Amino acid sequence: MNYKVKELTGRFSRLLSSWDCVECVSLNEAALPAAFDPYFALIIDVFCGAPIPEQFTREKQYGNDTGAFESSGNKDRFLIGNIPVRLEFKFTKNIDDVVSIAVEDNERLWMLKDMGTYGFYRLCNGDILFSRNGWIEKVRKQLCGLSDNFWTVMRQANQSKMEHFLSDLGAALIQDDNFFYLISESGFIKTACLTLFCINRRFEPSHRAYYKQVTEVPVKSDAFCAQLETFLRNENDITMERRYALAQLMARGIIML
Repeated sequence: MNYKVKELTGRFSRLLSSWDCVECVSLNEAALPAAFDPYFALIIDVFCGAPIPEQFTREKQYGNDTGAFESSGNKDRFLIGNIPVRLEFKFTKNIDDVVSIAVEDNERLWMLKDMGTYGFYRLCNGDILFSRNGWIEKVRKQLCGLSDNFWTVMRQANQSKMEHFLSDLGAALIQDDNFFYLISESGFIKTACLTLFCINRRFEPSHRAYYKQVTEVPVKSDAFCAQLETFLRNENDITMERRYALAQLMARGIIML
């Protein structure tokens, strides 16, 4: 983290923690690369126990050096120089409700199937800049103890989607439908990764971190990394037929785990 980014991180941490409504301020991992990295953004999660200040008040407090300000719902975006800043406001009650379902409400786990686990990943992996009453520490402890049933339900949901996309991939191949093939291919590889994360009891990372993290999970087929590397190659010798056959092998290896 360079000096300017570190300075801005401290500046917004101090500002946001001065608001009575704020329970926790967390720095997203997107801020860890160098500022010239194309993936870089200063993303700060702001967890609130009460309504946040009005948009005009927030914008004024951010400083006179901000530009291109826009706000949509609970997200404020702006630039400071050439550094993109994004503040995402999240309410502790909503998070507590979702975590409660994940931890102890087997009857309502189905509600989390489409939601996924990326929100949990951010809760557990953000760099804590400010914590008022220990709320975030309690949430992290709860998420570290999720039951086997939670992971089984999430695996089944993602594995079912993976198999569905694999079927679509085969249908697109038969119909010679390049557009549908591309969509199905994307859906397949994403849900295959999600299934592996569930098998390994890991929350879904940001999309930019998928490749690195999925290749590092301990439980996977011996051939998975080589298959994935070949599947991702964009070369003429990797025909649609060959890619579909490779997807079948990958899916079979994941289902057998």
